[in-house]
Amino acid sequence: MSNAVSPVAPALSVGRGLSYLFVAGVAWGTAGAAASLLYRAGDLGPVALSFWRCLGGLVLLLAARCLRRRPRAAGCEPWRSKAVRIVVTGLALAVFQTAYFAAVEATGLAVATVVTLGAGPVLIALGARFTMGELLGRSGTAAVAGALTGLAVLVLGGSHATVRPWGVVLAVLSAAGYAVMTLVTRRWGRTGTGDGTGTTAWAFGVTVLCLLPFALAEGMVPHTAHPGRVVLLLVYVAAVPTALAYGLYFAGAAVVRSATVSVIMLLEPVSAAVLAVVLLGERLTLPTVAGTLLMLAAVAGLAVAEARGAAARRESVAA
Repeated sequence: MSNAVSPVAPALSVGRGLSYLFVAGVAWGTAGAAASLLYRAGDLGPVALSFWRCLGGLVLLLAARCLRRRPRAAGCEPWRSKAVRIVVTGLALAVFQTAYFAAVEATGLAVATVVTLGAGPVLIALGARFTMGELLGRSGTAAVAGALTGLAVLVLGGSHATVRPWGVVLAVLSAAGYAVMTLVTRRWGRTGTGDGTGTTAWAFGVTVLCLLPFALAEGMVPHTAHPGRVVLLLVYVAAVPTALAYGLYFAGAAVVRSATVSVIMLLEPVSAAVLAVVLLGERLTLPTVAGTLLMLAAVAGLAVAEARGAAARRESVAA
């Protein structure tokens, strides 16, 4: 018997959801450059940075909810279901971020990035197949394979990375948190109920509570000779790659197939690589160019296929 959930017509179109995900992926990529500048300006640790990032995102999203009128949802979601979804999403987000930072410390940035972002699409595709009956298809499989190849070339090309087993385990754990976050969002989106902005905000609240003890142990207040620069960078990280990007991510992931979401979000390392060359003075190498082109081709191909599939489904429903 199929485990697929009967879809409900979403309030957001697939085309707009794809555009939201594109913007979110590019915005996520700017977080790494901002973090590098923060580390240069002060001694803020990665967990403390993640804590302030999520806390700032929470404050901004709650402020946005207060300033705008919220339309009534198409359906009414039971409060228990909503609470479970928010807690699971928040815990998954905390695992995703914290395990990734730990993997970077254990095995280095290159290996941690490749394993986390590489395992994510595989886990998401398998989870979507067995929990929602979403089939990837031959073109989707080819796109995922192309994107993962491009990711490996982009991140590992020309580097002398060291693979440490414990770091790989942590990276896979991070990927699992990312997969759970994406699948829960997609499954909820197919029911057509709830408030995406509210889910994002309260999920950040859960994540902040999870990160607080670790941030306190690491040290939450940086010692810096440039406090103004640190504050401005923290505000940027909270506003653009957090409140804006995650808000768009959760909205887009609710209406776009999970495997497609995971491939489109691989725009993050592409954006980060471009910023590293433009702003941080890193060299533009052949692996950087080749990996970027492979990933962009895979993302574009899968996005076109997703849009065509959505149009075909609309035509069949209309007929």
